[in-house]
Amino acid sequence: MMSMVLFASVVRVVDGLPLSASTDYEQDKGLQETKKQVKALSKKLSQFPDRCTLKAGQYNINFTCSLGVGYLMVCTETYPNVLAFCFLDELQREFIVTYDTKRVNSAVRPYSFIELDNFIQKTKQRFNSPRSLSTKINLADMQTEIKLRPPYQLSPEDLGSINGFSYHTPSKYKGITPSQQLDPVTLPGIVSCVLSILCGGLNLLRGVHAIESTIQNDDEDFNYVIAFFLGTAACLYQCSLFAYFSVWRNSKSFLAFALICLSNMYLYELRNVWQILFHVTVGAFMTLQIRLRQPQGKAPDYNV
Repeated sequence: MMSMVLFASVVRVVDGLPLSASTDYEQDKGLQETKKQVKALSKKLSQFPDRCTLKAGQYNINFTCSLGVGYLMVCTETYPNVLAFCFLDELQREFIVTYDTKRVNSAVRPYSFIELDNFIQKTKQRFNSPRSLSTKINLADMQTEIKLRPPYQLSPEDLGSINGFSYHTPSKYKGITPSQQLDPVTLPGIVSCVLSILCGGLNLLRGVHAIESTIQNDDEDFNYVIAFFLGTAACLYQCSLFAYFSVWRNSKSFLAFALICLSNMYLYELRNVWQILFHVTVGAFMTLQIRLRQPQGKAPDYNV
């Protein structure tokens, strides 16, 4: 079998959503089985280091992850390792300069960036023609990088969770796995968190008192209790959104703010204007800080 690149795909690391892939009509049964492994692996990329190789019979699966996106490729077992990762590096470079982080995070449908297939196919052809390739890429840089930081060799034991044997086994790579990092916390962000926790605590305290009042007076409206606890939950959820990355993070923060506003509108009989204004202002300030603290989307320097 000739040494060559056979298949490539791009996925979102956080949930394994396929963003793009090369289209081919290869009917080889072994390759089809390997593609199934790629599909399963793409859903578990966050469990592994950001550069790995997996031997799958007569094929190799290589992948890299950066900025919340994973780049996977299948090649024959004799294909040079350095060329495989040069291929992934070019694919990553093209994707980063073509699509921004916000667009990746907001993607809902599989293969939202299928137009990238044209680039993948052209790159496959280049990397499958070593004579025309040698003068167009710098192998020395990749050879040095792989020597200094070699890809992790995945084993069948590493893939136990993928094959269904240990779904709840904690990843032994915790702390070095690729993850979507947020911008550093600022002083206004810390202040907004403290105020939001304060508002949540006040809602919780008033909610407990409302429960006691409801028990003592049957005519008390239990909906007040629900409103207080919903306000507490919304405040704490905003703090969570500020601290950690999640898909549709900004939309979730606006929904939490809307819940804060609605709960305070319902509680207007129990709070004065200044109290309501304080809770709504803190909610708005927290929403703004979540919006400002975006995922780190700075791309590597590709001289563009």
